[in-house]
Amino acid sequence: MTDATGADESAPTQPAADRASNRSQRPRSEAFKAFVMSGWALRPDLGIEPSRAVPFTAERRARLSERFPGTRLVVPAGPLKTRSNDTDYRFRPHSAFAHLTGLGTDHEPDAVLVLHPVPDGEGDPAADGTPSHHHAVLYVRPLAPRDNEEFYADARYGEFWVGARPTLEDVTTLTGIEARHVTELRDAIAKDVGTDGVRILVVTGADETIDTLVEAIRAEAGVEGTEEASDDALVEATSELRLVKDALEIEQLREAVARTIEGFEEVVRALPRAVAHRRGERVIETTFDAHARLEGNAVGYETIAAAGEHATTLHWITNDGEVRRGELVLLDAGVEVNSLYTADVTRTLPVDGEFTEVQRKIYTAVLDAADAAFEIARPGTRFRDIHAAAMKVIAARLEEWGLLPVSAAEALSPEGQQHRRWMVHGTSHHLGLDVHDCAQARRELYLDGVLEPGMVFTIEPGLYFKADDLTVPEEFRGIGVRIEDDVLVTQDGNENLSAALPRRPEYVEAWMARLRG
Repeated sequence: MTDATGADESAPTQPAADRASNRSQRPRSEAFKAFVMSGWALRPDLGIEPSRAVPFTAERRARLSERFPGTRLVVPAGPLKTRSNDTDYRFRPHSAFAHLTGLGTDHEPDAVLVLHPVPDGEGDPAADGTPSHHHAVLYVRPLAPRDNEEFYADARYGEFWVGARPTLEDVTTLTGIEARHVTELRDAIAKDVGTDGVRILVVTGADETIDTLVEAIRAEAGVEGTEEASDDALVEATSELRLVKDALEIEQLREAVARTIEGFEEVVRALPRAVAHRRGERVIETTFDAHARLEGNAVGYETIAAAGEHATTLHWITNDGEVRRGELVLLDAGVEVNSLYTADVTRTLPVDGEFTEVQRKIYTAVLDAADAAFEIARPGTRFRDIHAAAMKVIAARLEEWGLLPVSAAEALSPEGQQHRRWMVHGTSHHLGLDVHDCAQARRELYLDGVLEPGMVFTIEPGLYFKADDLTVPEEFRGIGVRIEDDVLVTQDGNENLSAALPRRPEYVEAWMARLRG
């Protein structure tokens, strides 16, 4: 029997989940399968060598182990994420996973790091040889043999589609961590849970499938509802572990900043093209993003290329506006290197290469606020005091210009804060694997924390006068300025990692003139 279109109504209905493959015309004959799986030379050695990160990640895992003896710790890399229909975004592992394994770029979707509790003295050693309380195992989806249909039929994981994946031996060599097949994961997580007092904690939010798996194992062991709240403690710990960077992390951040500065130089050279294009902001964005992809892994966050009035929108990433002569362009951008560490730098540039008198006035106020923050960014200072130092300058300058409805002192009080109308964001955030790194750390260690050598964060005050702000002079309206640098706390002060990018207005002008010939 057929319907009005001539289709056979008695034919079985194709499940909706299978319909994404309707475009596929892959042969299904046994003859094809036999032929496609045969006649291949031995795979070449991928040339995997131990990563430079191996001793550093061992130390990081040992520090985490100290906080959770006797507890099984589950840290997923996360799955591939669907962009649309049957296409995926380029993979990026969860930052906690990357930090503890050293795997960057697009390694390894669906992988899970598990720290298994072991008797005292039997754990993996830290960098100094001291045994930890855990043995680490990486559960991964390894390269499939060529007599497996995954080889040619799996568009997500098959070698024909995405290239050769590392073997278990490759993963162990690269990371220094024992690697096992992901199919062993369930039994490994469930071992001795409940019966021998073993608890499971998972970094939630990284992989919903793993979250569900852990919940099911807890339920089977009769410990459901008793562990979930403690998962937050593991998420918190993996975030706090990154508050103070080790030597390799600092090296990677220096690399990210250096590549970012090169990207800013490329943008300055491209400004004439930006002015000539109807969507000049896109010229700026794509110039920087192309550089990031060529010289690093990608951008660390969506590039903000905000010209004119758009600079007063803090996270302007539409980047579809014109770039006009006589105006400013605010570029907030960072290169993420292959290890996934990212820079985060902002400069506000005069499109013509020279600041007007009003632009320079506002720019200098922001620069003075940044300099005040730099002055106190040293060991022993509270993190929150960096912001306070910058705000003291901002409030004083706004009072001097007659913009505050109260005195600067009143505005700076907790009951006031009127100066924040023109700078609603904070002055600093930690920086590392995430552009806003360590975000799950406890307040007492982050906002109320005391600066230590090895901490890396931004200093980024700004002033933003929207075009329709009737409380400011007309010549201020439509001007947004932010200056952002990446700062390393040293033993006796700080180092501006992005200092090679000019900050003072006269230096910015000279730098732009040199780049534009």
